[in-house]
Amino acid sequence: MKKALIAGLLGLSVLFVACGPKGEDADKKKADSIRVADSIAKVKADSAAAAAAATPAVDTTKVDSAKVEAPKVEEKKK
Repeated sequence: MKKALIAGLLGLSVLFVACGPKGEDADKKKADSIRVADSIAKVKADSAAAAAAATPAVDTTKVDSAKVEAPKVEEKKK
């Protein structure tokens, strides 16, 4: 039983080594992930710039939020 278990583990380890990533694949994956990260950063920067350009600059100091006039109500004559 021990021999079968050891043989199975040895075969499994050989399988992992044979199917593992190659050095070229790792470099290619790293380059791809850097490219994707750069693309995402560019899109975020472009969208932030577009949002800043689309939002007009508003002077909020001109509006007094505490001064609100109530609508005038006319009294009915009897």
